[in-house]
Amino acid sequence: MSGPPQVIYAHLKYQWATGAREETLAFLREFTGKLSADLGIHPDGEQAANSDVINSGRKAEYTRLLARCHYKLGEWQSAMQEDWGSDVIPDILRSYLLATSLDPTWYKAWHAWALANSEVVSHFAKAQGEQDPTKPQAYSVHLVPSVQAFFRSIALSPGNSLQDTLRLLTLWFKYGHVPEVSSAIMEGFRTVSVDTWLEVIPQLIARIHAPDANVRKLIQHVLTDVGRAHPQALVYPLTVASKYPSENRRRAALSIMNKMRDHSASLVEQAVLVSQELIRVAILWHELWHEGLEEASRLFYGDHNIEAMFATLEPLHDMLEKGPETLREISFAQTFGRDLADARESCRRYRQYGEINDLNHAWDLYYQVFRKINKNLPTLTLLELQYVSPKLLSAKDLDLAIPGTYQTGKRIIRIGSFGPTLEVFTSKQRPRKLRIYGSDGIEYNFLLKGHEDLRQDERVMQLFGLVNTLLQKDPETFKRHLTIVKYPVIPLSPNSGLLGWVNSTDTLHVLIKNYRDSRKILLNIEHRLILQGFQSSLSHFCQMAPDFEHLCLMQKLEVFEYSLDNTTGQDFYRVLWLKSRNSEAWLDRRSNYCRTLAVMSMVGHILGLGDRHPSNLLMDRVSGRIVHVDFGDCFEVAMQREKHPEKVPFRLTRMLTSAMEVSGIEGTFKITCQHTMRVLRENKESIIAVLEAFVHDPLINWRLVQGGRQVGHQNAARGGENAAAGARRPRGDETNIHDDDAVGQINARAVQVVERVQQKLTGRDFKPTVVLSINDQVDKLIAQATSLENLSQCFIGWCPFW
Repeated sequence: MSGPPQVIYAHLKYQWATGAREETLAFLREFTGKLSADLGIHPDGEQAANSDVINSGRKAEYTRLLARCHYKLGEWQSAMQEDWGSDVIPDILRSYLLATSLDPTWYKAWHAWALANSEVVSHFAKAQGEQDPTKPQAYSVHLVPSVQAFFRSIALSPGNSLQDTLRLLTLWFKYGHVPEVSSAIMEGFRTVSVDTWLEVIPQLIARIHAPDANVRKLIQHVLTDVGRAHPQALVYPLTVASKYPSENRRRAALSIMNKMRDHSASLVEQAVLVSQELIRVAILWHELWHEGLEEASRLFYGDHNIEAMFATLEPLHDMLEKGPETLREISFAQTFGRDLADARESCRRYRQYGEINDLNHAWDLYYQVFRKINKNLPTLTLLELQYVSPKLLSAKDLDLAIPGTYQTGKRIIRIGSFGPTLEVFTSKQRPRKLRIYGSDGIEYNFLLKGHEDLRQDERVMQLFGLVNTLLQKDPETFKRHLTIVKYPVIPLSPNSGLLGWVNSTDTLHVLIKNYRDSRKILLNIEHRLILQGFQSSLSHFCQMAPDFEHLCLMQKLEVFEYSLDNTTGQDFYRVLWLKSRNSEAWLDRRSNYCRTLAVMSMVGHILGLGDRHPSNLLMDRVSGRIVHVDFGDCFEVAMQREKHPEKVPFRLTRMLTSAMEVSGIEGTFKITCQHTMRVLRENKESIIAVLEAFVHDPLINWRLVQGGRQVGHQNAARGGENAAAGARRPRGDETNIHDDDAVGQINARAVQVVERVQQKLTGRDFKPTVVLSINDQVDKLIAQATSLENLSQCFIGWCPFW
C-alpha cells in the first residue's frame, strides 16, 4: 500500500469500518512500524538518530499521526478482545501509552490510557474477588497510572469531563486507602481546575463521611476548596447534608459549613433559613401527623409492631412539645394539642404498666385526630406565607442565588422575594407551586414537593446532561435537534425538595381528560368496558371475576383487546391537531413529538426507567416536545416488584403511536430511536461511568434492594385522578448503609445492575450470548413495548389502553 501517510491511515479506518478487521489490524501494525522507522522512533517510543526520510518541517505533523496510529492499534485490539484478562492486554496498554508520549496534549490518548488501566484494575479486582480488598497487590501497578491519566484527561478535556471525573471518583472512593493512590490524587488536585468538581458535588457529598480517614479528609478538603471558590454551588447541597439522619454525616457537613462561614457567613445563614422554611411549607404539621398516624396505624394493626409504632409517633410528639412557630402551627396545636397530649400520656402508661386498655384509649384519640385532619386536607388548596412561613415572606433581596440557576462565569441571579401564596395541587402528596422573584426581575416557578426523596432525580439529570452532550456531538443527531428536556432538581432534605417548573406544559392525563370532558366522553371508558363487558361474548369473565386483576393472562388479553376494539384511541392525535394554530405548526409539533418520545424511549430503556403513566409524561404546548418527570423507579425496579410488575421497556401505547405520522412507528420515530441507540452504544463507556457511580452511591442505592414504589390504589386511575402519581416514593434508612449484610446485598445488586446496562449497550439485552445490531435491537424493543400481551398485564392505573 502506497500513498501519503494521512491517506493510508484514512483508508485503513475505512477498511476497519467495512468489517475486514484482522487484515486491517495487520496492515496498521505494518504501517505504524514503517512510519516509526521513517521518523527515527524506536518501537518503545524513544527517539533514534535523526532520520532524513521525513522533512523536519513536517516531523511534528507525522509524529501526531503516529500517535493516532498507536491509539487505533490499542482501540482495535481491545475491540477484538472478550475481556481484559487476555494475553494481548500489555500490547493494548503499550499502544495507548505510546500515543500519550507522542502527543502529550491529546485528550483522547490520555482518556484511553486511563480507561484501559481502569478496566484492567476492575478485571483483576473481580477475579480476585473479595478475599482481601485492602491489599490490591495483583493490580496496584495499574492503579496509579489510571488515576494520573484521568487527571490529565480531565485537564485536557475540550468540553464535558463528567465521565472521566466519575471514573476517577470511583477509583478514589474504592482505593483511596492505598498510600500511592492517595498521593497521586493529592498531586492531581493541583493540575485541574476547582470547577471540575462542580458537576460531581452530589457524589462528593454522598461520601462526605467515607469509612477511610484518608478518603474522608481529601473529600472534605475538596469540598472546602469548592465552597471557597463557588459558595453558591455548594451551599444548598451542604444544607441538605446537615439534615441527614446519620450523626457522623451531619457533623461532617456542619464542619464544612462552618468553614464557609469564614468567607460567606450571610450566604450560609440565608441558605439555612430558606431551606428550613421551605421544608416547613412543603410538609405542614397537619400533613406530618396525617402521614405519621397512617403509618403508625399500619404498624400497629397490620404488623402488630408496637415498638415501631412508638418510634414513628415519638418524633411527632417531640415536635409538638417544642411549640409552634407559625400561625398555622398554633392553630394545629390549639385544635389537636390536648387530644394528642392525652394520647401520648396513655402510651406512656401502657409502656409503664402494659395495660392494653391504655393503648386502645390512645388509638381512640389518634383516630379522632386523624379523621378530622383527613376531612380538612382536601380543603387545603392555597397556602399564604404569612400563616405558614412569615420568615420566607419577609426574606427580601438575599445574597442567595435562586435554586438551580447558578452557573460558573455567569451573572448570579439572586432571590429578590418569595411569592405570597402557594397553590396546592390535589394529588396524594399535595405538592405546591412556589414563585420566587429574581434580582433580574423575572418570576421563577418551582414545584415544592414533600414526602419524596429527590436525590435520585438529581442524579438522573446528570445522566441527561451527558446524553445531551453526546447527542450534540454526533452529526446525525445534531441536525435533528435531538435533546432531552432537563429541569433543575434541588433536594432540600431526605424527603423534600424543589423541581424547576417546566413552563407551557400539560400532562398527557390532563390533555386527554380535557378532550374527553369537552365531548362528554367518560374519562375511564376503556376501563368501564373492561369491567362491564357490555353485551360482548366476554361478559362471562366479568361475572366470574368482576375484578380484572383476578383474570388469567389469556382472559386479560381478550378483555383488553375487546376494550381497544370498542374505542378509537385517537384522542391524543386529535388533541395534537386541535391545539395547533395551522397545519404547518401541527407538522412541526408532530415531528418534535416523535423525536423527543423516541430519544427518551431509548434512554429510558438503558436507565431501566419505569412508572411511565400519563401523569409522568408532559407535552410542551408550543413545541410539542415530550418531557418526562418523576425518576423514582430506575434500573428496572418496576419490572421486578412483586405486585403488578411492568413488562414493557418504555411507554408506546396506541394513543402515542396514533399521533405519529401516517406510517406510525415506521418513520421519524424509529429512525430517531436507531440514531439515539447508536450514539448511546458508541459512547457506552461514558454512560456506564455515570450509571456505575449512580448505583454505588450510598445515599440512593438502597432503592436497588427495596424494589420500586408499590403502585397506588386502583380507584385513583379508574376515577380519572392523577393515576399512579399518588404512589409515595420510599425513603432510605441512611443509618444502615455501613451495615455489613445490607452493604453486601446492595453491592451484589449494584453489580447486576451495571452488567444489565452493559448488556443493553452492547445489544445483548434479549439474549446475553447474541449480539443484536442496532436496528434489530430497536425493532425488538418496539415489539416488546407494543405487545398487547405485555400491555394487558400492566397495572390499570398505568392506563395501558391509552
